[in-house]
Amino acid sequence: MSSGFNFTGFYATWFDHLRHLIHQLSSTAAKENLSSTTDDLRHLVHTVMSHYNDYYHVKSLAAERDPLSVFNAPWATSLERSLHWIAGWRPTTTFHLIYSESSILFESRIVDILHGLRTGDLGDLSPSQFCRVSELQCQTVEEENAITDELSEWQDNVSELIGTRTELTGKVEGLVSIIKKADDLRLRTVQKVVELLTPKQAVEFLIAAAELQFGVRGWGLNQDRERRNNRDGN
Repeated sequence: MSSGFNFTGFYATWFDHLRHLIHQLSSTAAKENLSSTTDDLRHLVHTVMSHYNDYYHVKSLAAERDPLSVFNAPWATSLERSLHWIAGWRPTTTFHLIYSESSILFESRIVDILHGLRTGDLGDLSPSQFCRVSELQCQTVEEENAITDELSEWQDNVSELIGTRTELTGKVEGLVSIIKKADDLRLRTVQKVVELLTPKQAVEFLIAAAELQFGVRGWGLNQDRERRNNRDGN
């Protein structure tokens, strides 16, 4: 059994459990008396982040065994792979999501906010939070670009070695480091964003991020299914 297949099986189980955790987040956040559930929210945020950490830990081990398989992401749909940046989502997507959710919530509660009522959600980010998010975005863009350049250099070097199998094997192993750097940036970006948010805001962010992931995967599965049906029907 290949490492890629092993990780594909792990991902399916991991993804199903993520749905369960996000359902717990949504249910807890929906309780009216939020003051009594702050500790519950904080605990669930920690649990979700631990779940993401587990994912990247297992993926790192899989990359060490078979970097090419992990880079090709056989567990993902065709749509997901078309959106990938080095076997996963682009870290700067985090900030697009934050700004989008904040804008939507701000507009929906603008009357309350203009009357001085604090909503305490992502639509009510403080100036210092916005400043920190902006700083993190700039740092992430720099790191993202550096890793992209490293991958480009790796691809150029491998292209020059086509036909020299021994040297090529050594170069393929260098892909492990690039995948790990990309995944480390993904995880660190989410961790840092969660740290600067309140428990309520962190819950809203994690729910929005997961729903985006669920939506893209669901759409991708449907497209792949239709493609297979059309192919089999011809």
